[in-house]
Amino acid sequence: MKKLKPFLNIALGMLALLFAVTITSAEEMTKEKKPSKAALEKYDANKDGVLDEAEQAAQKADIAAKAKATKEANLAKYDANKDGKLDEAEKAAKKTDDDAAKAALKAEKEAKKAAKEAEKK
Repeated sequence: MKKLKPFLNIALGMLALLFAVTITSAEEMTKEKKPSKAALEKYDANKDGVLDEAEQAAQKADIAAKAKATKEANLAKYDANKDGKLDEAEKAAKKTDDDAAKAALKAEKEAKKAAKEAEKK
């Protein structure tokens, strides 16, 4: 029994830790996400610092419209066979373009950073 006591203490400690993490995770999931400053500036019509249901609905509608426009633009640009969806080859072409755009942005940021550092010297 004396040999099992350290293992039982460790097991109880781990169980307590697991319980604490579970409670913390549940609390974080129930917290409402606060809107960003940009979202408040754009959608907070009554300027009370909180997005009410109508303002949230307007935000969601804008997000949905932007997603639809992006999907339509992607289809127009990459849907070579005009079947209304992107097949694997079309997705690969889109990914290549997306990766190139990301690389260009990264290079631009690095160039600005290097220029800033050169100014400091």
